[in-house]
Amino acid sequence: MAAVSLILGGAAGGVWWWKQRMAQATEEAAAQAPATAPDATAVVTAPTPAPVPTDPVKAAGMERVSVSINGPLETALVNSAGADVGPALAQVVTRTLVWWVSVPGEILRGDTLEVLFQRRVNEEPLVHAVRFTSAKLGKTLAAYRYQADGEPNARYYLASGDELELRLERSPIDNYEQVTSLLRDGRKHKGVDFRTPVGTPIKAPFSGVVKRKNWNFSGNGNCIELVETGGKGRRALFLHLDEVDKNVKAGSRFTVGQVIAKSGNTGRSFAPHLHYQLMTHDDRVLDPYEQHKTYRRSLATQQRSGFEAEMRRMDGLLSTSVVAGK
Repeated sequence: MAAVSLILGGAAGGVWWWKQRMAQATEEAAAQAPATAPDATAVVTAPTPAPVPTDPVKAAGMERVSVSINGPLETALVNSAGADVGPALAQVVTRTLVWWVSVPGEILRGDTLEVLFQRRVNEEPLVHAVRFTSAKLGKTLAAYRYQADGEPNARYYLASGDELELRLERSPIDNYEQVTSLLRDGRKHKGVDFRTPVGTPIKAPFSGVVKRKNWNFSGNGNCIELVETGGKGRRALFLHLDEVDKNVKAGSRFTVGQVIAKSGNTGRSFAPHLHYQLMTHDDRVLDPYEQHKTYRRSLATQQRSGFEAEMRRMDGLLSTSVVAGK
């Protein structure tokens, strides 16, 4: 029995020694493992992909077209912007170009045009900036849409801070959003159209007597013809007016600057505006921008910093190398 006990005791002691030796070996191996060895329990994360470059023009909610003109302006813009917006865009852009060159006659092959614009549902596109390089003028011109603090309407300004559009002295209308048609814009239009809300006061550009009112109503809508007195005998036609006061009739007299009516949207008119037309006594059409003295209004000093910041933003978007639609 003593021999058996010695054998069992020795076997138990051997097992205990073997377990202790294995534990020691495991600790030594762990101590010798490199510090950078991966932890089997660590979560491996995938590398973050590089951000996809963003088109700054799209991020600004706009589109940009850049064209070299080798034919009709509308064709160039249709080819670049698409048939759904190109024709309307050509009309809106023409309203800026016409202050620099006659359209289409003075737009030459090889002239370049860059436009920042925004599509609008059931409205014409909103043009934010135009940059035009003219071979005739030998320089690049730009105009930027900006609404100054306290002004009811946004307007297009040159880099100098002057308005793009000329204003008329003794104008028939003081407050308006934009001149939408001129005699030199290629439309063969006989007058100047001022986009303005219904009810805007319309003034006599000279002292005169009313010759007639509300003729050819289907086309002209409410209208007045005023004949100049004591001067050149010019005739001023005001079309698409709001309802004309019943006291205004043939023979009524007005002095220069006196309110004779209010603007409207009557007759063949697609948006509220004033059509102002000057003619001679023998029906020759006159250009109001040649008959009136003209001037450009400038931004007030305190408005310049805001405009210049917007101009820099527009210049950056016009010069972006990111291709629209990519």
